Amino acid sequence: MSGLKHPPIVPPLRLTRTLVDRLPPRVDERGPVMLEDPPPEFHHRTAAGILERLDTQGAVWVFAAGSLIWNPRMEVAERRAAQVTGWRRAFCLTDRRFRGCPSTPGLMMSLDRGGACSGVVLRMDTGDDPLAALVSLLQKEPPVPPEHVTAETEAGPVEAILFAADPGFPLYRPEPPMEELATCSPVPWGTSARRANTC
Repeated sequence: MSGLKHPPIVPPLRLTRTLVDRLPPRVDERGPVMLEDPPPEFHHRTAAGILERLDTQGAVWVFAAGSLIWNPRMEVAERRAAQVTGWRRAFCLTDRRFRGCPSTPGLMMSLDRGGACSGVVLRMDTGDDPLAALVSLLQKEPPVPPEHVTAETEAGPVEAILFAADPGFPLYRPEPPMEELATCSPVPWGTSARRANTC
């Protein structure tokens, strides 16, 4: 190989819609329901606490590193490239019902403690009611209070919230070693979504 005048060109590895569409969209094998609905006051109480702690005249920034980037599930007024320290992307959520099944459990990515992570901070368009806007977002996320972080951007640091995997969350499991990840089942789908959509 060292005698080659021009090294071989290796195309970049990309997960494309064409590849995803080759997988069956779902299976019929349903696993157990692992999550219970939170208390009725959970989302309102959590949102009020976030607004009180941020103390930013109603501006709410959300750090996004996964699906929140392309599917923010909220109205966005501004976005900036950002990085947070102390958090990293990891395969640390397991699911046997919606994005996996009992025979082939799904491993999903979330943010876990340690390292650093690049992503985007999104400033919510909260309209005239920041509390209602934040409650609406929280209702679309797992019932775990978000973390408070400082996101570094080119325009300066931003105080933001971050949705992360909590060790007490029923679906949480520490990311397995690379050797175990490499042997995960090549049948990546569940009753709701292909595991290729979970990153």
